[in-house]
Amino acid sequence: MSKNWIRPDWQVHPQVHALITNREGGVSLAPYASLNLGSHVGDAPEAVKENRAILRKHLPSEPVWLNQVHGISVFDADAWDGQSIPSADAVITTQVNRVLSIMTADCLPVLLVSKDARVIGAAHAGWRGLCAGVIEATVSAMRSQFSDPGLEVQAYLGPAIGPKAFEVGAEVRDAFIKQNAKSDSAFKASHNDGKYLADIYQLARLRLHALGVDDIKGGQACTYQDQQFFSYRRDQVTGRLASLLWIGNS
Repeated sequence: MSKNWIRPDWQVHPQVHALITNREGGVSLAPYASLNLGSHVGDAPEAVKENRAILRKHLPSEPVWLNQVHGISVFDADAWDGQSIPSADAVITTQVNRVLSIMTADCLPVLLVSKDARVIGAAHAGWRGLCAGVIEATVSAMRSQFSDPGLEVQAYLGPAIGPKAFEVGAEVRDAFIKQNAKSDSAFKASHNDGKYLADIYQLARLRLHALGVDDIKGGQACTYQDQQFFSYRRDQVTGRLASLLWIGNS
């Protein structure tokens, strides 16, 4: 395993395991160098296949790879056939050793765990999905597994574009504030007229708090500024990181 891959620092049930990759440890050539895990970004298919094989050595099973479309659909991986690629932007499971995965290159990966480790979830939260309610949909799906609206959930915010680099238009700010006036605190005026710097981590925390999820870790990285990560906004043509989550046997 690359020494720089991230093992989230959070106090969760000992059966819960998580891993977040960076660019290192793969075989892809520039501009995808080197551990690109995305098969949809123009990289050589054989390189992506080998990169996924490298990652697979550190996992209990093949991850559930999603076709992410910036929506709020949640896939129940308990029913996964082991081969298909579901179109969804979030995924949940109650099964042991079923590995959930979210691919990103600036968007926010959100890892979610019930405190009793009965159910886990992962969400792809770019600003569109975040605003549309992908976190809410994922937590709701997790709680619905046991008809338990009070199910206690913990969250980890993986590497995403940071608040000093994520410039958006006024329409993005307005869309969030329309839903929650507190979202205003996550935006600062940019030096470019009509533009704002958005804190996607803060926007996610506000959503989680509203759901009663207050145990939130992560949220310090910036994929745009830190060259160890892929960043679409920085490089345009680039690879994808993976944030992975599973319930282990111990």
